[in-house]
Amino acid sequence: MTSVYRSEQARAEVRRWCAHRIEGSGLAHARSEVVTSAGATGVLTAGPEPRDGGPTVVLLPGTNMNAALCLPVVEAIARERRVVVLDLPGQPGLSADLRPRVNRLSWYGKWLTEALASAAPGPVVVVGHSLGGAVALACDAPQIVGRVLLSSAGLVRLRVPVPLLAATVPWLLRPTVARSTALVRHMAAPGEGRVPALLGEWMDLVGRCCRTSLAPPPLPSGLLELRRSVPTLVLTGQFDPFLPPRHLGPAARRRLGAEFTVIEGAGHLLLDESPEAVLVAVREFCAARTTR
Repeated sequence: MTSVYRSEQARAEVRRWCAHRIEGSGLAHARSEVVTSAGATGVLTAGPEPRDGGPTVVLLPGTNMNAALCLPVVEAIARERRVVVLDLPGQPGLSADLRPRVNRLSWYGKWLTEALASAAPGPVVVVGHSLGGAVALACDAPQIVGRVLLSSAGLVRLRVPVPLLAATVPWLLRPTVARSTALVRHMAAPGEGRVPALLGEWMDLVGRCCRTSLAPPPLPSGLLELRRSVPTLVLTGQFDPFLPPRHLGPAARRRLGAEFTVIEGAGHLLLDESPEAVLVAVREFCAARTTR
């Protein structure tokens, strides 16, 4: 096992940043922790109690992300239904800091089963972004009635175009807000103002305090075949540099039997670039999973 943080001081700084952002957001929410075999898991809950058999939305952020970075889309979903955000262990945030060196996705699958049983009993639709999507696929918890996968890892290998790699190396060697902002812009669709300036600040903190993890490899075909029993919607941005539609779409249909949708004008950071499109997709998907 290895820690995501470079030091105990770094851990405290990241947790303080996340807690301060959540508490200062104005979002009506409850913060809690659940205990799992992967350690304590930070939980953010918002929105009304489930009704009419409707599922709770469980949001799993991607690599280097957490509940504190997902507040706008959480607030939008919470106007209509219960939403629970789970910070992934081994990622910077409010969960335990350790992650295994091998068999990471099976470890995450077990963790999610345990976390769901405590934090979101009843039927759930798991919405996973990037690494969070791969974690959603790795979990076979029976209470999962659907998956919405946003620019999801686990289906194909992520691509790293040369311009994105050229922005990543300086950020890894000596992070600054400027370098972090440049990296974030390479993840998003072309054009200024595509993502909040806050993400540059956050990625500077991550670069200074954390050991970032690599994208997971594709999940085995046999496991993905088993996941066909649960309805799945896969979305990706038109300009996603890691998972362009021409690669992710055929894999989603062939390997998972999933519906596939392209979000026009977006890159990889769907929760930040296109929160309204994500909200509409989740709303329609959950409505189809509601028992009347």
